Amino acid sequence: MSGPDAPKDYADQAVRPFVITGGRVRASRNTIGVDTLLMTAPDPPPLPRAAPREQHALLRICARLHPLVEAAAQLQLPVSVVAIVACDLVDSGHLHARSPIPEAERPSLTMLQELLDGLRKL
Repeated sequence: MSGPDAPKDYADQAVRPFVITGGRVRASRNTIGVDTLLMTAPDPPPLPRAAPREQHALLRICARLHPLVEAAAQLQLPVSVVAIVACDLVDSGHLHARSPIPEAERPSLTMLQELLDGLRKL
């Protein structure tokens, strides 16, 4: 949608998402979700000259630890597209992906409350 009737906050992109992903609709890894944390690998190999600008932008964003969903928001791309781009960069050694701590491994609220109460008694 473009033209005088288009909403002011709508930004039509010249490149469609399927072009960015090479027509793929699924990521190469099933471990990358919206809450996956991404960070640029230390001393990554240089990106190929033909690397899309989205890969360059994602590497810049992930110089600091970022969740996938936040990177997608900054890139103004669908999360599914950024997941595919991120998987490509993980596969090539440019990004590290870390899943958050599973719910089963997190401390319970009861234990945390007991710890807090114990610290307050000190």
